[in-house]
Amino acid sequence: MADGNLTNIAAAREEAYALPLAKLNPAQPELFEADAHWPYFERLRAEDPVHYCEEHEFGPYWSITKYNDIMAIDTDHHRFSSDFMKGGITIAGGQQNMDPLPMFIAMDPPKHDIQRKAVSPAVAPPALAAMAPQIRERAGQILDGLPIGEEFDWVDLVSKELTAMTLATLFDAPQADRRKITYWSDVVTAAPRPGGLVESLEQKMAIFSEYHAYFTGLWNEKVNAPPHGDLISMLAHHPATRNMEPREYFGNVVLLTVGGNDTTRNTISGSIYALNKNPDQYAKLRANPDLIPSMVSETIRWQTPLAHMRRTAVEDVDFQGKRIKAGDKVVMWYVSGNRDDEVIENPNAYIIDRERPRQHISFGFGIHRCVGNRLAELQLTIIWEEILKRFPTVELVAEPKRSFSTFVKGYETMPVVIPRRN
Repeated sequence: MADGNLTNIAAAREEAYALPLAKLNPAQPELFEADAHWPYFERLRAEDPVHYCEEHEFGPYWSITKYNDIMAIDTDHHRFSSDFMKGGITIAGGQQNMDPLPMFIAMDPPKHDIQRKAVSPAVAPPALAAMAPQIRERAGQILDGLPIGEEFDWVDLVSKELTAMTLATLFDAPQADRRKITYWSDVVTAAPRPGGLVESLEQKMAIFSEYHAYFTGLWNEKVNAPPHGDLISMLAHHPATRNMEPREYFGNVVLLTVGGNDTTRNTISGSIYALNKNPDQYAKLRANPDLIPSMVSETIRWQTPLAHMRRTAVEDVDFQGKRIKAGDKVVMWYVSGNRDDEVIENPNAYIIDRERPRQHISFGFGIHRCVGNRLAELQLTIIWEEILKRFPTVELVAEPKRSFSTFVKGYETMPVVIPRRN
């Protein structure tokens, strides 16, 4: 079966197969927090891969659960819109009592293409080649500072730290502020709830005000300085974006913050989890570090750090025997497509030397494919090269605490220990 707590999965399977098909609703953050969503998608792929859920707190929605169907929707931006004014890219979009933020991932061409092009040089191959030595130096410093023989939280001391350092560099923000940036990223995707990261919408909006003020200050610095290679300077000086409205600028900051944080951070943590749950693969990796790039791609597939993306139908569409109507919400479940056995052989298994490890949809497809995917892979490759130089193993102590979200599929904490060498 899939990864995770087997007791949770067994209970979820019983529930998923007991429910009438029409009532099957995988968009429940409780399921993802318990790592118990797998049987829901297993049943949908088998029985109703284009599934309409009529009752949900954010309104009715379609679930697209198979790999090729997801690709078909993701690449059809003419009939399935990402526009923030139509609901944007998440299942909750347009229903959270917050004005929608414009950002290029939540736009359709031509504006999407123009704004994406403005920031693309920051993560192009020459920029990545220039960043690699710095990422390696920081990864080494982080790993050399870890306690040996003592339990610690891998998410906090490693995954968050490396991605925070890289994000601060991308924005040319002071490294002293790096954890503010990742905190704000977490707030963006956090659902207000008692005991959560934010407990109310009012609290979330107050934090957004701090976030907005900080990046407005960075913009003001950059727009009055010579052009530089960081993301803020690129937006401030590019002809297509230098006159954008402040709200649109902030929306793109939110996109770049979340995009630069969640995928990398949760896959770094996911790699520790996956290798510990598959010790044969961990042994294979230690015996042959040349498998690191393949392991990275397999982890990105197996982990799927963003569980879904949403589109809105702009016209009536007949799709796989179903009638999707104009205005309908369409949710592409990347987490399900990456476990589709009609496309990926033995998809629930974690196999670091797969024949085609990059055959996954974690980064999306088409015009909205993740702009920073190569940077994510670079950070993951470097951190594992440095881990294998230093430690015989990094051992999971207990099950991690997972994110309460149907969007970010990640880890809040992950207790580990690095054994002392004999």
